[in-house]
Amino acid sequence: MKTIGILGGMSAASTQIYYRQLCERVRQRLGGLHSPELLIRSLNFSRIEQLQASGQWDQAGAILNAEALALERGGADFIILATNTMHKLADQMMVNVTIPLLHIADATASRVVKQGLKTPGLLATAFTMEQPFYLDRLKAAALQPRVPEAADRADVHRIIYEELCKENVVPASRALYVEIAQRLIDAGADCIILGCTEVGMLLNQDNVSVPVFDTTLIHCEAAIDMALRP
Repeated sequence: MKTIGILGGMSAASTQIYYRQLCERVRQRLGGLHSPELLIRSLNFSRIEQLQASGQWDQAGAILNAEALALERGGADFIILATNTMHKLADQMMVNVTIPLLHIADATASRVVKQGLKTPGLLATAFTMEQPFYLDRLKAAALQPRVPEAADRADVHRIIYEELCKENVVPASRALYVEIAQRLIDAGADCIILGCTEVGMLLNQDNVSVPVFDTTLIHCEAAIDMALRP
């Protein structure tokens, strides 16, 4: 089994989900007392969030690069970045890193395409919904992603940072997310991508009427595939 290097803490809430899901999936596949070989570097998200908010992306990228190099030195065979938004810095993060990065958007796009769907609605941070770094990866897979209108994007973003990253699940926010997802469906989305690693705390297949693609779970499954591959 290959060693998975997890660069997390962005937020800590989602990194906990990653750890739990990776352990559960290895146990389901291999049985017994099997668990994944992991190296985890969890950052202080307050520091990263301040750099995001102030537009200091190069500084944030330098931090991620240093941590990716540390994971490689520690013995990781490949890296997963346990956040969608910070994939904005994937190229900078992997400078001089010789082990591969398993990109969350590519893993998700592959799953959507495999199910024959074309027009995913994307719910994520404003950075992910509004900047090309993520949307372009989906478009490269021949998908036609849709994002909410501006007011809905603002609400989705606010709830992520003010509530979900703090592990605060608010019923009213769940109801609002369901409404926003439905507006995307009404506008032509044939599926919904939960494009922030915390969005699955509010949305899932039980409260969305079209297929749901939870990027956190997809990323974990792809990581286990890669770890178990000869």
